[in-house]
Amino acid sequence: MSDIKSSHTTQPRKSVSAKQVFKLFMVPVLMFGFGFALVPLYDVFCEITGLNGKTGRVEASVVNQKEVDSSRLVKVKFLANSGNGLPWNFEPVIQEMEVHPGQIYEAMYRVSSKSDKNTVGQAVPSVSPVQASVHFNKTECFCFSKQELAARETRDMPLRFVINHDLPKDIVELTLSYTFFNIEQTKS
Repeated sequence: MSDIKSSHTTQPRKSVSAKQVFKLFMVPVLMFGFGFALVPLYDVFCEITGLNGKTGRVEASVVNQKEVDSSRLVKVKFLANSGNGLPWNFEPVIQEMEVHPGQIYEAMYRVSSKSDKNTVGQAVPSVSPVQASVHFNKTECFCFSKQELAARETRDMPLRFVINHDLPKDIVELTLSYTFFNIEQTKS
């Protein structure tokens, strides 16, 4: 019989140092912490730059009705969507209106649950063009808090808003879009 030689040789094991273990442990910890920090950092970035189409919030009492620009009309289009996983029909009652900058207006949205269970959603607004978002302020909005709908419930929800009189003159039309996202389901 012939001698069979082993085709592999054993090499000495390299030991892992405590420094390497620490580095390997810290990478996921730092990544996790960075993930949590992104949301507030992104909000600050959007607030500074006016990007992302986020709208502002203002108290009705601070809106100066004397600053209404009655010589100018701006067309506001309203859009509505329901995010995946939220069994709601969501739509604006009117699709568009013309407004004078500086004056408070009210628009209505209608939402209907198609579910046999209570559902909870949160609306997220967006304005385009993004340059207009810093000039679009809401005094009352269903997007300020979670909305719970009972099974098969239909509800009209008001939106009170004002477009600042200092909206750039070249912006003659803007679109306000809301998307409702599923927050949680409650037991019926």
